Amino acid sequence: MTSLSTNRPPRVTIREVAHRAGVGIKTVSRVVNNEPNVAPATAARVRAAIDELKWEPDAHASNLRRTTTRTKSVGLLLGSVANPFSATIHRAIEDIAIHRDVAVFASSLDDEPEREIAAVEAFVRRKVDGLILTCAAHSQAYLTELVPPEMPVVFIDREPADFAADTVHSDNVGGAELATRHLLGFGHRRLALLIDRREIWTARERERGFLAALAEFGVSADTATIVADLSDQDAAERAVTTLLSVPDAPTAIVSGQNLITVGAVHALRRLGRHHDVALVGFDDVELADLLEPGLTVVAQRPQEMGRVAADRLFASLDTGHRLPPAAKVIPVDLIPRGSGEIRP
Repeated sequence: MTSLSTNRPPRVTIREVAHRAGVGIKTVSRVVNNEPNVAPATAARVRAAIDELKWEPDAHASNLRRTTTRTKSVGLLLGSVANPFSATIHRAIEDIAIHRDVAVFASSLDDEPEREIAAVEAFVRRKVDGLILTCAAHSQAYLTELVPPEMPVVFIDREPADFAADTVHSDNVGGAELATRHLLGFGHRRLALLIDRREIWTARERERGFLAALAEFGVSADTATIVADLSDQDAAERAVTTLLSVPDAPTAIVSGQNLITVGAVHALRRLGRHHDVALVGFDDVELADLLEPGLTVVAQRPQEMGRVAADRLFASLDTGHRLPPAAKVIPVDLIPRGSGEIRP
């Protein structure tokens, strides 16, 4: 496994230089490469922005003038390579890449827009042949100028904004509907949804599915509790503790991602409520079947996601150009193990 570390403070990006100078990324590249057709006043603004931001363009300078030489490498940006979900995607992509003698450079996003842009720049500087990206930035329009036009791009786990490319992700809306319907079917009417930040596309999609299932059963959204901005298991544990401390507390919980699920399990067991508060997690977690009760989940298929994304990327590389964008939605699976079958 090959990793690109971005643990150090984020480096200044070419996009920031372009924004400060009021120009496009390609204009910055032309100035750095001493190319013609840049007005002297514009070039002066770019150089001033470079000096002010202390940008180091030497490793990047010739990059946007990409040659057709293949490097037998691809860039992979995931939520966190430490997360089992991301790690499974990574392994599936590597299993395909290794048979093509292609190296996979991997980096963690940590849901920080600045890390997304810095990681993409790092990949492009290394002249990778293609990109498989999980995104966090509000817009991916920056890729139009930063990524060479012949470089294939596949988005995995989340859909991009303002950039047309292949996408591979789970059925987030359908999965959240499935989890919520399951709890409603067992008689629950006071439900809580725990999700990550709403800026994250998957969190918004799972909230949409949760609300759709409530409406389908004629349950008012006003009777439900939605807790957002839970980025780790400690925050989720605190949220569940607070939720269950009030009168008319929720009798069932839908957890929006695996780290939140772990925090919810900790809280329920610490409070001694794991046998009377139902829980369905989105995405499976390790040892879920060994808990008491076993953990009911809507399981994603990260291995299939990685395989489909890799197949699409290499199909573009084989043709020598980007294929027309296509979307692939991977099904999810409800696995009942006990925690989601507790009645109110």
